[in-house]
Amino acid sequence: MATQRVKLDRIDRRILNDLQSDGRMTNVDLAKRAGISAPPCLRRVRALEEAGFIRGYHADLDAVSLGYNVTVFAHVGLNSQAESDLRAFEDLVASWPEVRECHMLAGETDFLLKVVARDWDDYQRFLTSRLTPAPNVGHVKSALAIRTGKLQPGVPVAETDPDD
Repeated sequence: MATQRVKLDRIDRRILNDLQSDGRMTNVDLAKRAGISAPPCLRRVRALEEAGFIRGYHADLDAVSLGYNVTVFAHVGLNSQAESDLRAFEDLVASWPEVRECHMLAGETDFLLKVVARDWDDYQRFLTSRLTPAPNVGHVKSALAIRTGKLQPGVPVAETDPDD
């Protein structure tokens, strides 16, 4: 990843905020919102992508509409926290499509996994056939999500640099 511009100005921040809210926004609309013309806006977007501020674009799919009615947060404790064992677990988890997020934590739980399943029985099958018997897994505690009060991907982007 090349870093062309490390310091973000107000226009860069506006572009990031607007794209985070609507990744399908046209460059012309994005430029209007940022108060610049389309060609420099496109150059700024490309520079933000190259610098790693924008990692990609995706559609926000509705899990329930696609048949995934259950979301479970699995708290996983490993028997060994050696770096090679942590990486091996992360590599294994990366191969499981039902695991949508994997976070390594400090504290009692080594990893927090966000798992989607069609129903509770589907999650139980995943738990007993894949997760619990996985190498180095010591224990798993499952927490069923009842509802989502807030789902806002990304990060807050202020129009000005908070360090100024």
